[in-house]
Amino acid sequence: MALKWADVLDIAIELSESKPDVDPRYVNFVQLHRWVIELPDFSDDPKRGGEKVLEAIQAAWIEEV
Repeated sequence: MALKWADVLDIAIELSESKPDVDPRYVNFVQLHRWVIELPDFSDDPKRGGEKVLEAIQAAWIEEV
Protein backbone atom coordinates (compact mmCIF):
# COMPACT_ATOMS: atom_id res chain seq x y z
CA MET A 1 0.00 0.00 0.00
CA ALA A 2 1.38 3.39 -0.97
CA LEU A 3 1.44 5.85 1.92
CA LYS A 4 0.26 9.42 1.44
CA TRP A 5 0.51 12.37 3.83
CA ALA A 6 -3.15 11.80 4.77
CA ASP A 7 -2.29 8.34 6.15
CA VAL A 8 -1.17 9.83 9.46
CA LEU A 9 -1.77 6.76 11.63
CA ASP A 10 -0.20 4.33 9.14
CA ILE A 11 2.86 6.56 8.84
CA ALA A 12 3.12 6.75 12.64
CA ILE A 13 2.98 2.94 12.89
CA GLU A 14 5.67 2.56 10.21
CA LEU A 15 7.90 5.05 12.02
CA SER A 16 7.43 3.37 15.40
CA GLU A 17 8.37 0.02 13.83
CA SER A 18 11.34 1.33 11.85
CA LYS A 19 12.70 3.59 14.62
CA PRO A 20 12.02 1.66 17.85
CA ASP A 21 14.77 3.45 19.80
CA VAL A 22 13.55 6.96 18.96
CA ASP A 23 11.42 8.99 21.37
CA PRO A 24 9.05 10.86 19.03
CA ARG A 25 8.61 13.70 21.54
CA TYR A 26 12.14 14.87 20.72
CA VAL A 27 12.10 14.60 16.93
CA ASN A 28 12.21 17.91 15.09
CA PHE A 29 10.06 18.45 12.01
CA VAL A 30 13.01 18.52 9.61
CA GLN A 31 14.10 15.06 10.73
CA LEU A 32 10.51 13.77 10.86
CA HIS A 33 9.85 14.97 7.31
CA ARG A 34 13.01 13.23 6.08
CA TRP A 35 12.11 9.96 7.81
CA VAL A 36 8.57 10.01 6.38
CA ILE A 37 9.68 10.54 2.78
CA GLU A 38 12.34 7.82 3.23
CA LEU A 39 9.75 5.20 4.24
CA PRO A 40 9.74 2.43 1.59
CA ASP A 41 5.96 2.63 1.07
CA PHE A 42 5.76 6.42 1.00
CA SER A 43 4.58 7.83 -2.31
CA ASP A 44 3.43 11.42 -2.16
CA ASP A 45 4.76 14.88 -2.99
CA PRO A 46 7.37 15.74 -0.31
CA LYS A 47 6.38 19.41 -0.56
CA ARG A 48 2.90 18.61 0.78
CA GLY A 49 4.30 17.60 4.17
CA GLY A 50 3.69 20.81 6.03
CA GLU A 51 3.78 21.60 9.72
CA LYS A 52 0.16 20.58 10.43
CA VAL A 53 0.52 17.10 8.97
CA LEU A 54 3.90 16.62 10.66
CA GLU A 55 2.34 17.62 14.00
CA ALA A 56 -0.42 15.06 13.43
CA ILE A 57 2.09 12.33 12.54
CA GLN A 58 4.20 13.14 15.60
CA ALA A 59 1.13 13.08 17.88
CA ALA A 60 0.00 9.73 16.43
CA TRP A 61 3.53 8.32 16.83
CA ILE A 62 3.61 9.43 20.49
CA GLU A 63 0.26 7.68 21.03
CA GLU A 64 1.59 4.57 19.30
CA VAL A 65 4.60 4.34 21.61
